Amino acid sequence: MATENQYLPGLHPDLPPPPSEIGVIGWLRHNLLASKTDIFLTIFAIYLIYLLIPPVISWAFFNADLIGNTREACTSGGACWVFINVRIGQFMYGFYPVEERWRIDITFLLLVALMIPMFIDSFRYKAWLGAFILLVFPVIGFYLLAGGSFGLVVVDTPRWGGLSLTLIIAIVGIVASFPIGLMLALGRRSKMPAVSAFCTGFIELWRGVPLITVLFMSSVMFPLFLPDGVNFDKLVRALVGVTLFSAAYMAETVRGGLQAIPRGQYEAAEALGLSYWKYMAFIVLPQALKHVIPGIVGNFIGLFKDTTLVLIIGLFDFLGIVQAASTDPKWLGYSIEGYVFCAFVYWIFCFSMSQYSQSVERKLHTGH
Repeated sequence: MATENQYLPGLHPDLPPPPSEIGVIGWLRHNLLASKTDIFLTIFAIYLIYLLIPPVISWAFFNADLIGNTREACTSGGACWVFINVRIGQFMYGFYPVEERWRIDITFLLLVALMIPMFIDSFRYKAWLGAFILLVFPVIGFYLLAGGSFGLVVVDTPRWGGLSLTLIIAIVGIVASFPIGLMLALGRRSKMPAVSAFCTGFIELWRGVPLITVLFMSSVMFPLFLPDGVNFDKLVRALVGVTLFSAAYMAETVRGGLQAIPRGQYEAAEALGLSYWKYMAFIVLPQALKHVIPGIVGNFIGLFKDTTLVLIIGLFDFLGIVQAASTDPKWLGYSIEGYVFCAFVYWIFCFSMSQYSQSVERKLHTGH
């Protein structure tokens, strides 16, 4: 078949781009060497990497000690990962009885097994499974962890700790704060003055105090207002405080998404005769939540890291248990390894949440 250029004298086929504009060389020219300033910053960054990265790698890997049961095994002068190996059980489970740790393993494995079908597009019973996870699984998890029924030994919450406690607080806070924050956001935009005033006051009150103050008040002051003989578990009080604190921030994030929806969407829904809850559920909220996915996940990540503050009320979360282990006279001087390990674990969870949120954004990015 004749090409178009055959009928236009003097024209030639398009030539391929020069090698300096494509591939690795092109990427370097456009991203690192585009101007004199970029060249200077690139050289400076390479110099910093040369100064910092090799010593860190040498300390963490090449000169590190990995095998042993006591601090006498750490003789190379690098990182003493023996400290992590010896204490890894305590870091994961806190002071939970060793012979009962299988209950924690089963609880989290069951949760993972239930969550896997929720990420499969072809799975048809997501609504039923989601209801089971939200309503039934917490009861199963509570009896598994706390005991006292079905022949399980009672394990008081002060003995819970480590990464398992951090995950419990974070998961409960995330799952519970999202619907509460959603309702607060809708209430703040309500046309009913009483509802709007209550939600606004609630949000501003909880956003106006630090989380550390909320935890302190829930642990120390709240029991003073209860009748004699009535008391709530310290972990339950912490969960309530974390949930309500996070819900206030979640409400403002969702409210920002609601305000981004054009007024025409509301008017079109009302013109179709849809009730308030129907057009919110099927028209407004799906669009609003899609716009604020980064903010929602940012709140979740912040909540996950804020769980470290429960240490002030006597709950040894992951960071708290690492700090406690670092003060053991047998392992004095190896706190850096503990903090590095702790930071790495927190980064893994936060990075995973961030990557998942980006995948959800790409999946829902259907408007362009």
